[in-house]
Amino acid sequence: MAKITILGCGFGTALAIMWDKYGHNVTAWSKYQEEIDAIMNDGEHKRLLPGVIVPPTIRLTTDMNCVSDCDILVFAIPSKFVREVAQKVKSYVKKDTIVVNVGKGFEENTDKRLSQVLKEELPDNRIAVLTGPSHAEEIGRNVPTTIVVSSEDEDCMMYLQETLQNDRFRIYRNSDLVGCELGGALKNPIALCCGIVEGMGLGDNTIAALMTRGLAEITRLGVAMGGKRETFDGLSGVGDLIVTCTSSHSRNHRAGLLIGQGIPAAQAVKQVGTVEGYQCAKIAYAIAREHNVQVPIIEQLCEVCYNGQSPLEAVSKLMGRPSKAEEEIF
Repeated sequence: MAKITILGCGFGTALAIMWDKYGHNVTAWSKYQEEIDAIMNDGEHKRLLPGVIVPPTIRLTTDMNCVSDCDILVFAIPSKFVREVAQKVKSYVKKDTIVVNVGKGFEENTDKRLSQVLKEELPDNRIAVLTGPSHAEEIGRNVPTTIVVSSEDEDCMMYLQETLQNDRFRIYRNSDLVGCELGGALKNPIALCCGIVEGMGLGDNTIAALMTRGLAEITRLGVAMGGKRETFDGLSGVGDLIVTCTSSHSRNHRAGLLIGQGIPAAQAVKQVGTVEGYQCAKIAYAIAREHNVQVPIIEQLCEVCYNGQSPLEAVSKLMGRPSKAEEEIF
């Protein structure tokens, strides 16, 4: 059994409940004392995981020193806060602690993958990611879930796979760290789009088209950025895309519904909370232009989110693009 410290009590709470159930020594940290107090008083995270008991065996704290003696340190926080938190914990983290990121996105302004951010701030530690189709609402309820662990260190992947998986949480290894991270990040704008078309009252045909052609965009851009094509056919690619595009648990999907119903994008995001696809769309489009990769769906999403274009006009532009063969790469 491992000593695990989880930074972030959103998705992190679900992971804490699951790993505590299977005998690990788990600590969950939050920046917000009121969040810790609410969980302790209610015995559950009522806002994010209503009805799921948080066992008293999980240590809850706001003290950064909680990272000082763990075997595995899990970052389960929004992408925009990863560097800030890493800088705050770096003086406490032991060199032999494995650092695992479960967030999905890019760092704003630098466009860096989150493992790159963590490697810059914690250069002496081995870095890994856990990614794939995994909603907190289901992990916390012990629903069978299958994800991927990826790292540049094979021994690190083996250790995390053997230590963290259980009979309800199966972990596969994948050495393509770049591809695994990009699949998890780039599916979020596509999920936002699927929510938009559902909010517009369009049908399953449209959503299926968005998911399929969205996967083509994710793969094109991911390969251009150094990922392996086959990675995007796996759990961290198409698997994560399916669950995020189709589930009401997805904040990207929920925000998209509001946008499709006529609520301005910025207002919809504020109403839902953390919506990684909103920020990621702008970053992904900028990266695509740098690599000369066509991403028409993400481009039109940016027009809707940042330039005031109506979703209906975006659909019309996508449907009116020049005809091409499906197997064309670009």
